[in-house]
Amino acid sequence: MVGDVRRVCEPVSTPRTTARPRDVAVVGSGVVGLSAAWFLQAGGVQVTVYDAEPEARPASWGNAGWLTPGLTAPLPEPDVLRYGLRSVLRPTSPVYVPVRPDPTLWRFLAGFARHCTHRRWHSSMQAYAGLNRLALRAFDDLADAGATARPRPARPFLACYRTTQEASSMLRELARIEEAGQRVHFDYLTGPQVRQAQPAVSAEVGAAVRLHGQRYLHPPRFLASLGQAVRGAGGEHRPERVVDVETEPNAAWLVTDTGRRHRHEAVVLATGAGLGDLARGFGVRRLVHPGRGYSFTVTGTDVPRDPVYFPHQRVACTPLHEPVDGGEAPAGDADLLRVAGMMEFRRAGEPLDGRRVRAIVDAVRRFLPGVDLDRRWDEWVGSRPCTTDGLPLVGATVSPRVFVAGGHGMWGVALGPLTGRLLAEQITTGRTPDVLRPLDPLR
Repeated sequence: MVGDVRRVCEPVSTPRTTARPRDVAVVGSGVVGLSAAWFLQAGGVQVTVYDAEPEARPASWGNAGWLTPGLTAPLPEPDVLRYGLRSVLRPTSPVYVPVRPDPTLWRFLAGFARHCTHRRWHSSMQAYAGLNRLALRAFDDLADAGATARPRPARPFLACYRTTQEASSMLRELARIEEAGQRVHFDYLTGPQVRQAQPAVSAEVGAAVRLHGQRYLHPPRFLASLGQAVRGAGGEHRPERVVDVETEPNAAWLVTDTGRRHRHEAVVLATGAGLGDLARGFGVRRLVHPGRGYSFTVTGTDVPRDPVYFPHQRVACTPLHEPVDGGEAPAGDADLLRVAGMMEFRRAGEPLDGRRVRAIVDAVRRFLPGVDLDRRWDEWVGSRPCTTDGLPLVGATVSPRVFVAGGHGMWGVALGPLTGRLLAEQITTGRTPDVLRPLDPLR
């Protein structure tokens, strides 16, 4: 039985007149799709989840697992353009764009670049500020209902830099976040203060920003637990690939790659980087492109016991505390660390590029002397669904039978439960919470 779920106390728009659906299909079983499914069930809706590869490792699985409202911000920002064309064309660069004749990629990058301005970033950050104030509450709702474990508090959460000059970029970013209406609590540490806060980092770290009120989780465990909760509450799973959606006044028909057709009263499209394939026919024109990230698991003699971030290198390190079910890393008492990073704009199905893994290793080796970065398990690459303006696409389409939930970029785990709850509220009540309005898929 699904526990009671608190509604988001936000102003809402005028209700739509369409009868509320009681039978909804969710296409996609990442954190975003499963969160929408679970909160729909909490609202009394019968849910069927479609995913041809439920045991695959989507972007949710390989995520760093950070629930960091203090850092959750639009990806298109003015500093991104400072890397310059020469930097992003290098395979070792934290942000990598392969040179190839791909019109969709270059159209996406052109739209992305147009949003790398202070004005547009500030506008998008205001939308994120509204989400960030509510994001952690959604995780508490899941934990209170027994659907997932409660996330761990990060004590401390450090963003580490080689020099005070490098750290000034983080201080400027935090100031801009506060200007957009989001309060961030942090301390600025230098020299020995850094190692007092996190003994596992080396003397190469000369400055750090310690963020308060952040949390983290074990992404594979969280994803598995949420899926079990959906099934335990009566949700059905169908291991089928949906290739088309057809609508009529009172129904949505899902067409699978085997030619089968399934009737539901409504459908939520939560297919990650492939969102546009099904959503485009329902008025969703904003491009969603894979922004691929990498991760792997390591251990060592001195592994950080709390999250550590190296912003200049764009590498995130998260203690797992427990092994990955079905993974390769050793079980037992070994201290495990997930190391994640990079952003490359390649097609979703391309294989892992070993150069990118080595670039992560080279970037952080001198900062973590007690971590064995040469012995790695669970090397992974996944496609984070990125939009040109950096905002997710969550809400209704031109059809009252079709809704979308995706485009979260790097923040699918951090914002997935909240946007799933907000979308479930929109579907079950016909009212759109104002905090969801900037994410309108038809914008």
